[in-house]
Amino acid sequence: MSQRRIMIAGTGSGAGKTTVTLGLMAAFTARGRSVQGFKCGPDYIDPAYHTAVTGRPSRNLDSWMMDRQIVKDIYARGAEEADLSILEGVMGYFDGKDPLKNDGSSADLSTLLHCPVLLVVNCASMARSAAAIVKGFQAMDPSGKIVGVIANRVGSESHYHIVKAAIEQECRIPVVGYLKKESAIAIPERHLGLVPSVERGELAGFFHQLGDLVSATLDLEAIWNMAEAPIVEKSEHSIFKQKKAATVKIAVAKDAAFNFYYKENLELLEANGAELLFFSPLSNESIPKEADGLYIGGGFPEEFAARLAENTGAKSSIREAITNGMPTFAECGGFMYLTNSIEDTEGHIYPMTGVISGKVTMQKKLAALGYRELTGLQPNFLLPAGEKARGHEFHYSSFSTDESFPAAWQSAGRRGTKQEGCLIENVVAGYSHVHFASSPEMAGRFVQACEDYRAKQRLKRNEHYALSGDA
Repeated sequence: MSQRRIMIAGTGSGAGKTTVTLGLMAAFTARGRSVQGFKCGPDYIDPAYHTAVTGRPSRNLDSWMMDRQIVKDIYARGAEEADLSILEGVMGYFDGKDPLKNDGSSADLSTLLHCPVLLVVNCASMARSAAAIVKGFQAMDPSGKIVGVIANRVGSESHYHIVKAAIEQECRIPVVGYLKKESAIAIPERHLGLVPSVERGELAGFFHQLGDLVSATLDLEAIWNMAEAPIVEKSEHSIFKQKKAATVKIAVAKDAAFNFYYKENLELLEANGAELLFFSPLSNESIPKEADGLYIGGGFPEEFAARLAENTGAKSSIREAITNGMPTFAECGGFMYLTNSIEDTEGHIYPMTGVISGKVTMQKKLAALGYRELTGLQPNFLLPAGEKARGHEFHYSSFSTDESFPAAWQSAGRRGTKQEGCLIENVVAGYSHVHFASSPEMAGRFVQACEDYRAKQRLKRNEHYALSGDA
């Protein structure tokens, strides 16, 4: 059996793989094909684009953060009932966790998933030299997964034919099309605050233009034929299989301010017995009364700091729930929301929930970026002492406090090891975006903590009724 999938990889960041990926997704979708998007690596932004174009939730695939069988399982589940899966690479084709290894790279994933690869090459101001670039990538990829080339930023159609002839003669693989420098549509700057507008459909016209653009100069039939590959089967022992019926309800903050969740995190909570209740702090919605746990993911709260500060009802409900002992996990933007305040780059200060004593200060330069290996330091419901998980950190802010909190975990990255996050009784919070699939027991522990909380709340109510004579 076979199925169709193709990876769009680049020679480096900025080669044009996102433009090509979105254009192909739009073009095949317009032709009535069901297209499934995947993003290599931990990025949240590109999957939001994929989802908007294809109408199917895009998923992250990361061979460093997750066990290799779990990566295959995530792919197999996502690709079900899709006519074509399109995987967008990360950075350059060989770039991953370690410059001396392929771990976490697009090349590693293409080998793991037996996925054919189209290499996007920036051909501006070169001719025969483009063949040397492609040949170098072929020499570094013994799996032979690079099956074709897309020439990006060519100066003219005649320039394209020169590049195409050189590559096909020297590299023995086809060049399946091109995009011109002057005709290419510039993708709006991809920043975190753009995601909500993408999800609202505000870029639908732009995606349609991209689809028309690639349809005019890329050989879609050739790409369709290249995409045929062996089927990837789901594991019989998948971590995503439903382990039990829902026993608890977890409130999940989901709106324009808080929208960065790995889909598998939510699905693992459901598999372990959680029903998810979505609510919007940005709309001043309180935590659902029946919730037994709280999950506030990442996002862009600083972009909506004034509205979040005004929404006293939402903030009050969160403080009350946490004070009552509700198990709470807050990552990055969620962590920022739980602090006393957020100060923007203009010096304006906006009061947040005040659960964690301290303030967040925004800055114009990147504060942290990269993979993180997390090791639990203290007894807590999510990552006990000595247990490990993996994730990613990316933010433009810093946290400061006069209080002394136990750290949530030890965080190891390329620049060394540090203690990160805050552990306050029933609250685990920090800047790291944690992928539950890197340590699947995390989801089960979260649900168990919610079950314990639910039982305690029931006992409190029974005691109250008994004392009041209502029992």
